[in-house]
Amino acid sequence: MLRGIASRRVVLDDGVAAATVRFAGERIAAIVPGVATDAGILDVGDLVVSPGLVDSHVHINEPGRADWEGFETATRAAAAGGVTTVVDMPLNSSPVTTTLEALAAKLAAAEGKRYVDVGFWAGVVPGNARELGTLAEAGVLGGKAFMVHSGIDEFPAVTEADLRAAMPVLRDHGLPLLAHAELDLGAPAGGDPRSYAAYAASRPPAWEDAAIRLLIDLCRETRCAVHVVHLASASAIEPIRAARAEGLPLTVETCPHYLALEAEAIPDGATQFKCAPPIRDRATRDRLWQALFDGVIDAVVTDHSPCPPAMKALERGDFRAAWGGIASLQHALPIVWTEASRRGASLAQLARWMSTAPARLAGLERSKGRIAPDLDADLVVWDPDGVVTIEAASLRYRHRLSPYIGSTPRGRVHRTILRGREIFDGDGHPAGPIGRDLLYRSEAA
Repeated sequence: MLRGIASRRVVLDDGVAAATVRFAGERIAAIVPGVATDAGILDVGDLVVSPGLVDSHVHINEPGRADWEGFETATRAAAAGGVTTVVDMPLNSSPVTTTLEALAAKLAAAEGKRYVDVGFWAGVVPGNARELGTLAEAGVLGGKAFMVHSGIDEFPAVTEADLRAAMPVLRDHGLPLLAHAELDLGAPAGGDPRSYAAYAASRPPAWEDAAIRLLIDLCRETRCAVHVVHLASASAIEPIRAARAEGLPLTVETCPHYLALEAEAIPDGATQFKCAPPIRDRATRDRLWQALFDGVIDAVVTDHSPCPPAMKALERGDFRAAWGGIASLQHALPIVWTEASRRGASLAQLARWMSTAPARLAGLERSKGRIAPDLDADLVVWDPDGVVTIEAASLRYRHRLSPYIGSTPRGRVHRTILRGREIFDGDGHPAGPIGRDLLYRSEAA
């Protein structure tokens, strides 16, 4: 185990500085100005040392759909991308994580397969409000609901009444409600199934806007913390801004695909780009970036949601038939940094968006998300100018499919350190699967 790491560019709370981060076992013991040279300290020169990324929106899908993705493949990909903590979504595993028994099955499936630390969201579905209290006591980090069909029948959409029943339970346990914020208001039907424009029109921004208005009302009524996942609608930004100015406990995330991609450049038939909500136009992307800089959007996380290639209907290019989900867990850092740096973002801002804010959302801020004494020694060592060529052969997911294949973003990960141990050295994982489960009660103790 390392005794520490030194660099001329360490990303700290108050900026970037030459520093030595000293470890005491799994934790950070001290941060000392300047670059130390004593034994056991790894000097990485001018490479950047940032807090390990925290990805609070990952679909691992195991147990039950490990042929889509699994704990071993997902967390190996995370480690290769500088991600030291992920929080698993309650679908698309089977069973979905809506009961205590399902959570136990999830924990058993993860045993011995975690290359990074893993937390768990519970599922909020019609009729399981009472179960949420039990799941909260078992250590889930919050509850996730879909306000529109999730894509699998085992995880049905909630109604306003369902949310009114569930939100006080989550509030009383100090946990947030996470919501896929779309309400099916109807949309133009038909059109060419290969047309990306037709697919985007089938889920218009008005769906998000209506759902977010309802969530704001319920947040005000119940005072339950609400988190809007994967924001893609620019027209929802001002209502969110107003709600936050009012002091409501409302937080928001967006994803690399909404910040790096644009509808105008997506070819018809390219179903690897399908996700929900859809990727919008260039103007929307620019407004999302501005909201991120303004602090209206808190976090950037992946919504990593892979599936077997056959489910993407690639040969037909049929957006109606294709599963919606984008794999980006391994390359979120360079994808986001490339776009962020073009817009003048700092290394410290990137760390807040991709480490600090997701850790706070998950209630893990006492151990994750920053480089500070007494927190876990979770670090990523990377070169902001290093070009990454994303190739299918280099992907560590279960399936080598991503809309980013062929792209060359900047931000090469050199090392990933989890609780003081190196889990990625630019090629392999010498420490093996040392990740642990992050259950709220034990983490907060």
